[in-house]
Amino acid sequence: MAIFRIIRKFAAMELRQLKYFLRVAETLNFSTAAKELFITQSTLSQQILQLERDLDQPLFMRNSHEVTLTEAGQTLLPLAQETLQAAENCQLRLNDLKNLMGGELNIGVTYSFTSIMAETLTAFLRHYPHVKVNVTQSTMADLMERLQHHEFDFVLAFKPTQSNPRIESRTLFHHRLAAIVNEHHSLVGRQSITLAELQRYDLALPRMGTQARSAFERSIAGSDYHYRVKVEMNTVYLLFRLARESNYVTILSESTVVGEHGLCAIPISDTDTPENVMQGCIHLLKGSYVKNSAREFVKMLSESTSILRNQLGM
Repeated sequence: MAIFRIIRKFAAMELRQLKYFLRVAETLNFSTAAKELFITQSTLSQQILQLERDLDQPLFMRNSHEVTLTEAGQTLLPLAQETLQAAENCQLRLNDLKNLMGGELNIGVTYSFTSIMAETLTAFLRHYPHVKVNVTQSTMADLMERLQHHEFDFVLAFKPTQSNPRIESRTLFHHRLAAIVNEHHSLVGRQSITLAELQRYDLALPRMGTQARSAFERSIAGSDYHYRVKVEMNTVYLLFRLARESNYVTILSESTVVGEHGLCAIPISDTDTPENVMQGCIHLLKGSYVKNSAREFVKMLSESTSILRNQLGM
């Protein structure tokens, strides 16, 4: 059977060839895969052909319009993923033993989590000055895709609406939507506000597709509310600046403004339903080795003032 022939020849394969195979299998495009691997397309093609010769069967069907996996390629795909994951875990474990709390820590963070992680980042660097921390800020979709390509040790983001079998999400806190205003706004001092009351104010909202906007849209679905949406943008920094310098109201998670000077969050009372409560999470690649530095950062984050305040709903 094909699967047994593949398994017998696994020992003869180079990890590099499996890595090349995996990128082509995921992109189904030799040109795209070559660019992502930083090699020429001819080199990639030669390596794939060599792998197919070693296995005595084709892994891809190619024509002028598309690239698809053969039955053998489909069989090899999960085995290649497991093998490369095991090899990377081995290397990371050895590096941890050698460097203890040294090396690099790669973190992906969505715009909404930047303020929450700032406190922990400062404390972590003070305790572990020999660890180089690389922080990448981007959209959830981009970060989750890159996490699966092993570019990050973990990602800080809200829980996505659709689960991914390759990603493990650990909840740090639960939070509801809030109206975000400057410290001099007439809403400051209110314990809460309703969706109906928000119709009175000019709104500056995050763009469609963001977690906060999706939760807001679910909350008003089927209602006859009419909102004065004046601005839509996908940059939290600009939303904050607009809220600070005007009477515009923006709608985000309460946690977004933790540590943000001059801004206040007023919870929106009628969005406090299970489907609209936003879960702040640590996202890890299932089966991957977690570095000592990553474990320590997550521990410090879960014990930080910002997270504890969010857990208490303060």
